[in-house]
Amino acid sequence: MSLLLILLLCVVAFILTVSALVFVIGPIMVLNPRRRGEDFYRARDLPTSPLHLQLPYEQFNFLASDALSLLNAWFIPAKNPKATIIYLHGVGDNKMSGLLLANILHRRDFNVLLYDSRAHGESGGKYCTYGYHEKHDVQIAIYETLKKFPHCKIGVFGTSMGAAIALQAASIEPRISAVVAEASFATLRQVTVDYQKRLLRLPWHFLRNIAMKRSEIIAHFKHREVSPIDAVKNIHVPILFIHGKDDTFIKYQYSEEMYAAANEPKELWLIDKAHHNDVHEIGRAEYEGRIAEFFERHLT
Repeated sequence: MSLLLILLLCVVAFILTVSALVFVIGPIMVLNPRRRGEDFYRARDLPTSPLHLQLPYEQFNFLASDALSLLNAWFIPAKNPKATIIYLHGVGDNKMSGLLLANILHRRDFNVLLYDSRAHGESGGKYCTYGYHEKHDVQIAIYETLKKFPHCKIGVFGTSMGAAIALQAASIEPRISAVVAEASFATLRQVTVDYQKRLLRLPWHFLRNIAMKRSEIIAHFKHREVSPIDAVKNIHVPILFIHGKDDTFIKYQYSEEMYAAANEPKELWLIDKAHHNDVHEIGRAEYEGRIAEFFERHLT
């Protein structure tokens, strides 16, 4: 047997092995991200409850849009609310990640609703679909907030996956009056290739297609339709795009692309030296001020 033939057989065997692993493990990684819990925040001396920031709150559950899953939420009311902000966390994360921002918004007289997305935190649900089903959960969340404060306008803040969900929700939900999208991907199709290249060091798109096709069958969704860059074309309320310029998880160029595709009014803020998970930390007071002032300007 020639050396060339042996090499060819090795390459084929490698491709088949990797494809089989992606077929089995890929959907698990896509649909069931590891849930971050209280220990993560405690280890970093960060709050894990509104009580740690002396914030008044109500904890409750509400049904997801599939009427099968319960989503766990905190509602933080203001005494004289200007508007209500819904906070949407990133993949694998939970509502605790929004407490520091909620504290800032509460001081500026906003109600804040934080909830664990389906298949995250303390919420039910088997699968994460990155906005395909979750955008309808946002609509249920809006209904819940309007029951409490029916005359308050609604703003949505989302980070990472939460930003992608926020944009998709705003494209179909007229009750959303302003959106802040931090570190969003442009399409699920592209960002999964980015993650694949980083994790496996392999650029082959067919591996992404294997994982996503099986994921679609399992979770009953269409990954091509998870496209914030298409969603922004249907949004006619103000959007503030924020992204760290040193983000190695989700390229800041995706926010530039979405900003270019979005309708007016729109804003783009790229933060120097900020990565994916430290945008608030790097932006500090300017970050807090810009977000609060954006919502004040467009919701009050």
